[in-house]
Amino acid sequence: MATNVFMEALSPTMEEGRVAKWHKRDGDAVKAGDVLAEVETDKAVMDLVARADGVLRRVAVAEGQTVPVGSVVAVIAAPGENVSAPSGSPPPVSSGSGMRDAGSVPAVAIPAPATTTAPAADASRIKASPLAKRIAQEAGVDLKLVTGSGPGGRVVKRDLEGAAQSVPTATAAVALSHPASRIPHPVPTATPYEDVPLTQIRKTIAKRLATSLGPIPHFFLTSEVDMERAAEAREALNKQLGDRGKVSFNDIVIKATALALTRHRACNAWFQDDHIRYWNEVHIGMAVAVEDGLITPVIRNADVKSLAEIGREAKELADKARSRRLQPAEYTGATFSVSNLGMFDIDQFTAVINPPEAGIVAVGSIVPKPVVLEGEVTARRRMRVTMSCDHRVIDGATGAAFLQTLKQMLENPLAMLL
Repeated sequence: MATNVFMEALSPTMEEGRVAKWHKRDGDAVKAGDVLAEVETDKAVMDLVARADGVLRRVAVAEGQTVPVGSVVAVIAAPGENVSAPSGSPPPVSSGSGMRDAGSVPAVAIPAPATTTAPAADASRIKASPLAKRIAQEAGVDLKLVTGSGPGGRVVKRDLEGAAQSVPTATAAVALSHPASRIPHPVPTATPYEDVPLTQIRKTIAKRLATSLGPIPHFFLTSEVDMERAAEAREALNKQLGDRGKVSFNDIVIKATALALTRHRACNAWFQDDHIRYWNEVHIGMAVAVEDGLITPVIRNADVKSLAEIGREAKELADKARSRRLQPAEYTGATFSVSNLGMFDIDQFTAVINPPEAGIVAVGSIVPKPVVLEGEVTARRRMRVTMSCDHRVIDGATGAAFLQTLKQMLENPLAMLL
């Protein structure tokens, strides 16, 4: 009996998926567990695997096409088996993991692709990120001649940096090498604008922000931290670590935040409609910018990990996030988040809470500032930290006490040992 291949719920919040690349084609022999296709979910690019042995038939979704979870995308049949007759229904959603089990579901009819020009257009469509399209347009690079290294062969920014060398015009070289020249400029075209479909991750960001900043009553607390001792401690630790890795300022902030949360349990909480969940474990979400948006990998039990461990894990998670290879367990379940824009020379900002978490810390740049110390003006490295609080969970004094503890730990790193 033939088995349907469904668009599975590959992440807890996934509602639809985009087929980035088929690894198996119509007529290919497959075994259970084989990777059939790469699917772009709301958070990452994940594998859609075969749930039965047989031959892949009736591939109904083209690369680049988006379909809802539960849609039949292909059929696995026995060699020579007729799969044209309908005989079954989609599987139920598992109540545990949110994954769909298509292992023993009979196949339903899949209409043959219509003989129109639409499939050919999909097949020939240039897959490129909006930023890559803009850079290519300004530089005069033909995207058809560029090999994409992104998900499903998608052309991304880094692919064009190499392609710039083959562009004969001086304008193209400047456009790809000088950041200021990447700012959009009016370009004479046949149409006054371009509509770019939302990626899966951008759709999710839009939905989550709509359920955060509007419904959640935010309030903000800002404090300026003297990072002189933290900088000295970081330099000493990195000398000791040598080739075994490096500790960043962000790693220190994550560690201090986790330890401060153990002393202020009221901030390590989730708002849950009719109750508040206070966590006994500390899992820190670390905001990472990716090409299409933002994702928050989670460093679990950050309060009990060393700075070296946090540094290694943070780097690994950030690399996986940027390559869209995070697994659901690696970006879900945070109890509090940290967002750092200091590397972009941002002095101060406010971050939007990631529900159901009750708080997030926004970290600015570390800059030397004149400070009066023991009656004398001296230069000290300073950093501004802003805490966004869900007022349904955290009161002003509660948030202020947490921020005070965080400030004390950052200003005196030895306090983390107490």
